[in-house]
Amino acid sequence: MPGRGRALAGMVAYLRNCGPSQPVPTCPDALQMPPRFVVFFSLPLLLAACAASPGLNVGALMNPAEAQRRGAVELAVKTAFPGILNEIAAGGGPSLTAAMDAAGVPPGDRAARILQLQGDISLYGSNPAALAAALLLYGR
Repeated sequence: MPGRGRALAGMVAYLRNCGPSQPVPTCPDALQMPPRFVVFFSLPLLLAACAASPGLNVGALMNPAEAQRRGAVELAVKTAFPGILNEIAAGGGPSLTAAMDAAGVPPGDRAARILQLQGDISLYGSNPAALAAALLLYGR
């Protein structure tokens, strides 16, 4: 990108010529910086701020299929949460199987994943979102 190199050169010139001793409005290089510089460097900051805000799933904006899968897993876990905890302790059951199906956990991995869930059952006892996140992590 030819504009990117020019913006970077403008930033270097700005930092070299405009230090804390010289105010920004009097700095001649600050006016030569292209507007793309601001957009190029402000977009990652904006995305980071959005990712840090609660309730906003930036990943869902980029991949709607992943958001749909997350929603299906959360629905499966939250609608049968106490039963799923009992099924984890028992080593399996229909509600846990439905949640694992929604998460896309491969059938060959499920026995090992149930053992992992049994070992971490104290983490999920009062937190269905943590259980849904673990299932999503185990899925495809």
